[in-house]
Amino acid sequence: MKKYYFGALAMLAMMTACNNASPKMDEKPQAEGNENVSGMKIAYVEVDSLMTQYNFAKEYSVTLQKKSNNARNTLNQKSSQLQAAVNNFQQKLQSNSFQSREQAEGVQAAIERQQRDLQELQVRLETELANETQKFNEALRDSLNHFLVSYNKDKKYDLILSKAGDNILYGDRKYDITQDIINGLNKRYKPAAKKDEKKEDKKK
Repeated sequence: MKKYYFGALAMLAMMTACNNASPKMDEKPQAEGNENVSGMKIAYVEVDSLMTQYNFAKEYSVTLQKKSNNARNTLNQKSSQLQAAVNNFQQKLQSNSFQSREQAEGVQAAIERQQRDLQELQVRLETELANETQKFNEALRDSLNHFLVSYNKDKKYDLILSKAGDNILYGDRKYDITQDIINGLNKRYKPAAKKDEKKEDKKK
């Protein structure tokens, strides 16, 4: 189950620069107006840092981890029940405890149904977690892209790269705008709990 959760942590490999506007940040970026030899103004963002410091990503990651743990615990419990049923069936066979062949076949059929149900449950839980992870990836990407549109109106970078794993083998720190992006995203982010509180206040 963890493969979907951890897949979310690598989904920011696509960050594009836009030529449109940015609210002024309280903290100044480490890189501002950096240009390479061809005259392009470039910058990069550390994806790992973004995932661990952007409040939206942190909160959603916790949610995904809880759902993954719950799914795994459910599957483990059902699997243990199935194994117990199989063991009991085998013991009865060996000790000739079944009153008839039909009774043994009925128990065997019940175990096979239990096994099919477990397989279907596993597929369903994995699908639900995969869909939830995809929803998170899309929301995260949209949040970042919308922020960069606003951010880059003022900064006017020609290219903003994502530094994730070995995507960029080396990058000079003067091109690193990670903290500025994190500060800006967190400044704009409104947790779901606070949004619900505002809705309740308006109803009153």
